[in-house]
Amino acid sequence: MRICIIGAGAIGGLLAARLTAAGEDVCVVARGAQKDAIGRIGLKVIGLPDGELHVRPRVVSSIGEAGPQDLIVLGVKAHQVAAIAPDINAALGPQTMILTAQNGIPWWYFMKHGGAHEGRTLDSVDPSLSISAHLPVDRVLASVVYPAAELVAPGVIQFIEGERFTLSEIDQQKSERIASVSQVFTNAGFKAPVSSDVRAEIWTKLWGNLSFNPISALTGATLAGICRDNGARALAADMMREAQAVGEALGIRFRIPLEKRIAGAQAVGEHKTSMLQDIEAGRPTEIEALVGSVIELGQITGVPTPHISAIYACVKLLEACSRQR
Repeated sequence: MRICIIGAGAIGGLLAARLTAAGEDVCVVARGAQKDAIGRIGLKVIGLPDGELHVRPRVVSSIGEAGPQDLIVLGVKAHQVAAIAPDINAALGPQTMILTAQNGIPWWYFMKHGGAHEGRTLDSVDPSLSISAHLPVDRVLASVVYPAAELVAPGVIQFIEGERFTLSEIDQQKSERIASVSQVFTNAGFKAPVSSDVRAEIWTKLWGNLSFNPISALTGATLAGICRDNGARALAADMMREAQAVGEALGIRFRIPLEKRIAGAQAVGEHKTSMLQDIEAGRPTEIEALVGSVIELGQITGVPTPHISAIYACVKLLEACSRQR
């Protein structure tokens, strides 16, 4: 399968390396030091259970250089999708699939939804409608990304834990194309089940991300550190209860207890969340997709989110101060 991975950070790079090693025709779109490193020495993944992985996928600096693809993986952060969306057309063939691999509430959440809010767009994740205007929704596939990894140097990714990429059509129907992507991911060593309720699974992951990520960014604490601290753990739980009320107002059924979700985060250990990594590196965060979107959904459903809103305001101020510095 011809696969183009846009964004070769921790997760995009992990995907590119494993898919290349499995024999897929992989092209990576990267820039700067990461592109230079991949071009010179390839991609290296360290810390894998079966040892170090070193491969040399094709790397280009623009989507147009990739050529027509069978599958395009959007491996960039949620707030970066709008900037690349107009360029995706250059790599589309007649049957090209577009796999979204972002954290948080996706821009397509209410598309092919079938509920009361069918077709509604969210200002928090697609404020200018540039994503929905340029990415044909009939080509879009969903994923929920569970691996944790860090980009420790250009071209070098530290694998931490997790091998699951849940996949789905956004209308949650079974199809030959989603089955084919699942098989490709499975052949590359990932667990790639096809979900029958992907929005519920998005909320289950978001449940932790919307609390642990911003608390981590504000305090510098790891996942385990937040869970060990009674005050921070209680704050995370309060945020999660508010998010659960929003999700349930949208018809989502949370299948695991809140404390079990917190325990799962604690089990990851001394891992810096992606938002903390972004703050430390001076990069913009995924605050809108992870937190702002839940506040907006709370406004739509009439569910108050005071704890979530307070933490959101603090992270936005932290970002503004970081930019000024």
